[in-house]
Amino acid sequence: MDMMRSVGTLTRADLAETINRKMGLSRAESLDLVEEILGKMSDALARGENVKISGFGSFVLRDKKERVGRNPKTGVEVPITPRRVMTFRASQLLKERIANSY
Repeated sequence: MDMMRSVGTLTRADLAETINRKMGLSRAESLDLVEEILGKMSDALARGENVKISGFGSFVLRDKKERVGRNPKTGVEVPITPRRVMTFRASQLLKERIANSY
């Protein structure tokens, strides 16, 4: 891949099209399958569960405590409320595949 070329984006429609071609499901069935998988992942994360896809990576939830931040314009300290954040940790296999892709 030419490193100067802009990077594309893989969409739900792209995933559904691949399922349609490789598995022979109709376009509607393929899109339903993609939506079902993404829905299951979203539901698990909303319940506070991490999502691990072997060989790909993990979506990990982390609770951040309240802390003090600073307004960059005024320098005034501002409390940052506690919140839950999600991070993605790529598997070693995915990291290696990305590193060797160019």
